[in-house]
Amino acid sequence: MAEAQAVAGRRGFAPDPVLWMTAAVILGLGLVMVASASITLADKTTGNPFYFFERQLVYAMAGLAAAAVAYSVPLAWWLRGNFVLLLLALAMLAVVLIPGIGRHVNGSIRWLELGPFRLQVSEPARLLILIYIAGYSVRQRAQLAERLSGSLKPMLVVGLAALLLLMEPDFGAAMVLIATVMAMLFFGGVRLRDFSGLALLGVVGFVVLAVASPYRLERLTGFLHPWSHPFDSGFQLTNSLIAIGRGGLFGVGLGESVQKLFYLPEAHTDFLFAVLAEELGLLGCVAVIALYSIFTWRAVAIARRAVRAGQPFGAQVAFGLGLWIGLQAFINMGVNMGALPTKGLTLPLMSYGGSSLIVVCAAIGLILRVDRESREGRSWFERAVAT
Repeated sequence: MAEAQAVAGRRGFAPDPVLWMTAAVILGLGLVMVASASITLADKTTGNPFYFFERQLVYAMAGLAAAAVAYSVPLAWWLRGNFVLLLLALAMLAVVLIPGIGRHVNGSIRWLELGPFRLQVSEPARLLILIYIAGYSVRQRAQLAERLSGSLKPMLVVGLAALLLLMEPDFGAAMVLIATVMAMLFFGGVRLRDFSGLALLGVVGFVVLAVASPYRLERLTGFLHPWSHPFDSGFQLTNSLIAIGRGGLFGVGLGESVQKLFYLPEAHTDFLFAVLAEELGLLGCVAVIALYSIFTWRAVAIARRAVRAGQPFGAQVAFGLGLWIGLQAFINMGVNMGALPTKGLTLPLMSYGGSSLIVVCAAIGLILRVDRESREGRSWFERAVAT
């Protein structure tokens, strides 16, 4: 412990350089790609070709402020107040469904109007729910390891949140939330047989949800044969695949994408990766995949360090948030490449959108806080649980 504190003192408690530098590179590349992918649409709809870029830049600055705030708040505070955070998350998911309050966009009710800013409630709600799960898995570690009820209780909470997300509807966010929570419970020590049973139950529920809705089933299976309906259900994916195919090894050049010229819908949001593949080629795609892989690896490494420092809550937070960001990134890229069904998920730190960018930055600030406190060797956990 003394050695760890000495090392931390020499470093001045500087945040993990690999993680924050990787995140900074992803964010910077995202700003460039948002400017490139949206320039034609912005010029046509607003008269300002850099309209979306300028807004994304403002969101990025707000995200950095959110990361700084999250980094400055002790983890003990999040642990003490995580039940209140859960109630806040569920309240947001419920309020957005109230007629006249939630805003309809493209057939979904996912947003709240907060003056000039439109908040997609699923983004902060998922962050707060994951923090609650981290606290629960620490407080109820004995129950997780010994009783089925220990793992059923948090899954019931997550099931309620997933149900609210499905009512928006936001199927992709619900699936990512459930998968991340399952991984956190496994990391928290849930029995293998209980974990297997919950996983099987989740698969059955997934199948039932898909079969019960013809629209949802079509979206989930349409990626298998997009060329059968290139001007209907397969329109987005076929144009995404065309963009990726045009990129080749080195790409057609930054700003030279053809598919972003009103062929590829949501080019600066959900399908930003396809524009990147067209302009920067296979090498650009590999670089982005490597960046997200490094980011996820560092988050897991920080979680392991927290475990060794005797800080299980911090370990759960770093593991859960890192996995969430990495999983969502790889699902988005899989959707763009036609390997996964269309989910409507953004590419973290890169896709246009204020809610996602600010919340992800806050999550990164929390991961860096875990890194700081694990290297400081604080013994706050016992005091936090006792109070």
